[in-house]
Amino acid sequence: MSSSVERRSNPTAWAAFWIALAGLVLMPIPLFIGLILGGGLSIVAAVLAVIGLFKGLARNGKGIAPVVFAAIFIALTWGGISLGGGTIW
Repeated sequence: MSSSVERRSNPTAWAAFWIALAGLVLMPIPLFIGLILGGGLSIVAAVLAVIGLFKGLARNGKGIAPVVFAAIFIALTWGGISLGGGTIW
């Protein structure tokens, strides 16, 4: 592989994407299990999304798409938690 080939992937953004997706999927589990798992994972995903956003912007916007989807999943998770997700349904 040549050194002039630029890597297009943003691993931090993809980690944020998958962790945010896991938080969204685990959030509806009742009895505060989903609140702890989904909420905790969404906080970790938010931190990774910010780091991935800055890394993507440093490379002229390459690899920002997973950050956008992660932000959507994080917003859906926090919205679901605010409506009672993860507690007793």
